[in-house]
Amino acid sequence: MSQIYNVYCDESCHLENDHQPIMVQGALWCEKFEVPRLVQELKDIKNRHNAKGELKWVKVSASRLAFYEEVVDWFLSESPLHFRALLVTNKQKLDHTKYKLGSHDEFYYKMYFSLLNKILSPDDSYHIYLDIKDTQSRLKVRKLCDILCNDKYDFTGQMIQHIQNIHSYESELMQLADLLIGAVSYRNRNLAGNEAKSAVVARLEARLKRTLLESTPLWEKKFNLFFFKPRGVK
Repeated sequence: MSQIYNVYCDESCHLENDHQPIMVQGALWCEKFEVPRLVQELKDIKNRHNAKGELKWVKVSASRLAFYEEVVDWFLSESPLHFRALLVTNKQKLDHTKYKLGSHDEFYYKMYFSLLNKILSPDDSYHIYLDIKDTQSRLKVRKLCDILCNDKYDFTGQMIQHIQNIHSYESELMQLADLLIGAVSYRNRNLAGNEAKSAVVARLEARLKRTLLESTPLWEKKFNLFFFKPRGVK
């Protein structure tokens, strides 16, 4: 039986000249009918901890550690929720001209294709929400939609019923994607200056029983990781 899924996408360290060695793009998804319940439960967790505003990785702190750890535990316990991240290593060594990758902006959307095409199935339907990147985002995501559908031989465009750029404050589940992407990025940049963030990463790895530093098998649906290494990088 065909299902309808909502997919929430965000990214970290995606700018070309931000002096960060990695780029992370992530997608959180679940069946559409589960969204109201999951959003309400996430809001309930916020209320219990008196956590106001957006749920964001940059806001993880010692005073809010219990809140963020509960969010991690809740995500892992909710079987309808799935997450996949694509991590580009050695970003500073990308040579878009030599390897015909186009501009960095084109590469950014090619990586989104690689992130999403492993999630989508032509047997199901999807509503995809991406964080707003710039004023040209609307046109770019329309092209991304067409390419994703063509890749699955869905030339009528029925697989992706809706694709849209939104602000993270408009979606609780987009904010959860931001948190998980932030944890993956923090771990892979070998950062350790924030004890609360390190604790959240440690809790995530302990509960998953594996590191966030390695790719997972494609069949891993709960927390899937894929590492992309630029050509010529050993």
